[in-house]
Amino acid sequence: MIGPQALSGQKSELEKYMNITEIKAAVDAGQVVHWANEGYCVHRDNLGQYLITFLPNGSTIGLTDRSGSRLNGDEGDFFISQATRGEGEAKRGVARRDTVHFSQKGGSG
Repeated sequence: MIGPQALSGQKSELEKYMNITEIKAAVDAGQVVHWANEGYCVHRDNLGQYLITFLPNGSTIGLTDRSGSRLNGDEGDFFISQATRGEGEAKRGVARRDTVHFSQKGGSG
């Protein structure tokens, strides 16, 4: 799969490689983190697992391998959504709820 840096050339100063810790911290702070393109969104489920979901069809994989030490993707392919970059923490939470929707399977409702 072609990552965003391959499509746009080199990364700008604002775009950097994100390691596992940075990705998790960004998700926990309410920022919208994508992998490869905006169709893939990184999120944390109600069990505390960090997942990558393809929004058009709901296909989901873990952020890392089972050991939790290796990303399921290259560090250079993860990026924070332009819509949430640089906003305050409270505002990011609102943007995330308004723009990214995940249905929980197996729950009531």
